Amino acid sequence: MFTLGIWLGLLVALSPDSSTGLYYVAVEQALLYQAPANGAYLALSRREPVRLLTRQGYWWRVRTQDGAEGYVEAHALSNVWLRVSKRQQRLYLYRGTTLVRSFPVDLGPNPYADKVQRGSLANPDDWRTPEGVFYVAAKNARSRYYKALVLNYPTADHALRGLQEGRISPAEYRAIVEAEAAFRMPPMNTALGGWIEIHGQGTGQQVNWTQGCVALRNEDIDALWPLVVVGTPVLIEP
Repeated sequence: MFTLGIWLGLLVALSPDSSTGLYYVAVEQALLYQAPANGAYLALSRREPVRLLTRQGYWWRVRTQDGAEGYVEAHALSNVWLRVSKRQQRLYLYRGTTLVRSFPVDLGPNPYADKVQRGSLANPDDWRTPEGVFYVAAKNARSRYYKALVLNYPTADHALRGLQEGRISPAEYRAIVEAEAAFRMPPMNTALGGWIEIHGQGTGQQVNWTQGCVALRNEDIDALWPLVVVGTPVLIEP
């Protein structure tokens, strides 16, 4: 299966000229047509990667990873993705390989370590910001922290590590993996923690106060809001 993690890997590995045509489906389902608005023959799922071949106004001709070619409505595709550098304490907004903007962020109390389990007042060091490849699983316009982009943490990768380290049960592992495969919100109540978000009301002063989330200034989350959709890839690096 061609995942968004591989899609991000291609963007990083390829030269700017060769990767500018990489997009992903940004709606729940997009139809692939033999000709603009005529002869729909294939349904593309949210997050499915495609390569842009040509633009014809509102219709874009694309090729899927399986080699199918056809036309898709332009609004159904996006190449927007986010990268968070914990070391630099910044969030970077990209279109393909082009950096559009960057923003200062606040992180969890220990920004130098990866998240492995749920944090608490007794163990605030575990309120860490997780690392890996995620996607925006939901958007909350009425968050306690102004606005929030909810990430799909824990992912299947985090679940595998948690299972191997004895932090979660086989049943919890399967539930997380199945949720990711079905594009559902993963269980948030395991020992791995959950509800990791990119949200507002951050200070922008490099003060790490969140419970593992990535906090921006309200005006910065406003700038991201119309560009980010459910399914937008997010890479969080050390």
